[in-house]
Amino acid sequence: MRPIIKVENLSKRFRINATSPPGVRYDTLRESLVEAVSSPLKRFRTNGRPDDGTLWALKDVSFEVMPGEVMAVIGANGAGKSTLLSVLSRIMEPTTGRAELFGRVASLLEVGTGFHPDLSGRENIYLNGAVLGMKRREIDARFDEIVAFAEVEKFIDTAVKRYSSGMYVRLAFAVAAHLDPEILLVDEVLAVGDASFQRKCLGKMDDVTRSGRTILLVTHNLGVIPQLCERAIYLKDGRIEAMGPGAEMIGRYESVWSVEPRAL
Repeated sequence: MRPIIKVENLSKRFRINATSPPGVRYDTLRESLVEAVSSPLKRFRTNGRPDDGTLWALKDVSFEVMPGEVMAVIGANGAGKSTLLSVLSRIMEPTTGRAELFGRVASLLEVGTGFHPDLSGRENIYLNGAVLGMKRREIDARFDEIVAFAEVEKFIDTAVKRYSSGMYVRLAFAVAAHLDPEILLVDEVLAVGDASFQRKCLGKMDDVTRSGRTILLVTHNLGVIPQLCERAIYLKDGRIEAMGPGAEMIGRYESVWSVEPRAL
């Protein structure tokens, strides 16, 4: 059986001190920039001398995910987790290396990604389905289930820019999970929902994997990993520090975290 996600020597470099063109935003650099600000000596000095302002958010990352597998990606802020998902989602291009995904991909990244703010919830459901290559009748068949899961029936014809962050993420998750992607990429967005909705999302992700689909999950909630994930990747400073069974990777990450000083 061939892997459904294949990543080979993937690297992503950013120029921290480069001037951005007018109108260009780099929201997806959040993790990298936070780490850069919180650990300036670690990031910008080598042997006591300042470097050229280059940040390698990912460096020589290689792994494979098999069809139907749920794999977690863990690590501290700035480790490169969100950058990895952004590259896999084709939001960013890698600097070197390659990533191949063999199937229809749905991405649930940070709040604000994936929906058009001026379109209604209804219009965004159909737009996202069309992007995934689905026919209108296929979306029609799932529409009521999506709206009920997201609990936004009263606001489905309201522009999503009027939604609260909780409403937004509920609808975004419902769309991503119900429109039958072969691969679901999920960043740490479920923390926006309340405890009841998080439990419902975990149950839905379990249903998704039982149907043979694949999930790559970035999370700081280590408690969900033994429940959902066969394996985990532990990223540190943009590199794979370790990869293996979920419980083992949690133990390794927590042991390092307990002895290393935390940046404030």
